[in-house]
Amino acid sequence: MRFLLRRIGFYLIAGFIAITINFFIPRLMAGDPVTLMFARFQGRLDPRAMDALKATFGFVEGPLPQQYLTYLQNLFQGNLGTSVSQFPSPVTTVMAVGLGWTLRLAGIATIISFLSGTLLGIVAAWRRGRFADNYVLPALSLLGAFPYFFIAMLALYAFGLHLGWFPISHAYDISLQQDWGSGAYVLSVVQHAILPALTIIFAAMGGWMLGMRNNMIGVLSQDFIVMAEAKGLSDRRVMLVYAARNAILPSLTGFAMSLGFVVGGALLTEIVFSYPGIGFVLLNAVNARDYPLMQGIFLLITFAVLVANLLVDVVYVLLDPRAR
Repeated sequence: MRFLLRRIGFYLIAGFIAITINFFIPRLMAGDPVTLMFARFQGRLDPRAMDALKATFGFVEGPLPQQYLTYLQNLFQGNLGTSVSQFPSPVTTVMAVGLGWTLRLAGIATIISFLSGTLLGIVAAWRRGRFADNYVLPALSLLGAFPYFFIAMLALYAFGLHLGWFPISHAYDISLQQDWGSGAYVLSVVQHAILPALTIIFAAMGGWMLGMRNNMIGVLSQDFIVMAEAKGLSDRRVMLVYAARNAILPSLTGFAMSLGFVVGGALLTEIVFSYPGIGFVLLNAVNARDYPLMQGIFLLITFAVLVANLLVDVVYVLLDPRAR
């Protein structure tokens, strides 16, 4: 319990530092959304309207400490401001739409790739020199060595443009009304997600498999494994309960980081497949100098990573008695 309390204290401090950095970084960027807006209209806007627009978008004038206090007050009230690029939509609304698509695509794909890669790594280590170790591992490692966007572009060209098996853009058929109770709409969502999801899975599976295999080989040489085999326990029990349970601990940290960064969106995949996830929303926010939306997404990513790591600490305590 003392271990978990220390970790919670550490994450609270890290969260406060992240909030502070999140406030200052956008303000160090050259220009602001209102100035860019005036530049785009090339004198067609009255300069006297600049102050009114800044007040509307929530860009408070004054000393930085005063702006920082106002920022903290709004943050703890759950008010992340109004999106500049998608005015007058609140930041929380814009983020919720993009996050929903990202979690359905990247979240599920990340979990599948971790579970599949980990299981294959266990089998490859337990049966060294056989099919999974000699053929599956090199093939997946080769796929993982390619740039991620390159695999996505190849998959899009081969299976989307050339063969026409899958849709090539967006998250659903735009001719359909968004209705999760409609079978046609759900089927369209699944069809549009299959190709980008498979791209994420196969690009990441090799890394999980290789890491788990190496961890398993190290664990299999331990004395408690030899003792378990000497006691006549079944191979499946020794492999899963004794070896895999201890070997998976280092991989959990990487999995937690991956889950945390899922909420940041699979940016390259979303760009290649024109998928309206939160990574694509973040890119548009950066291009438009949309400070409130950028700050909201950065905070979401930061706290998602912190919460994911806290959950991993809890799992460590449950799986490894040494942590207790």
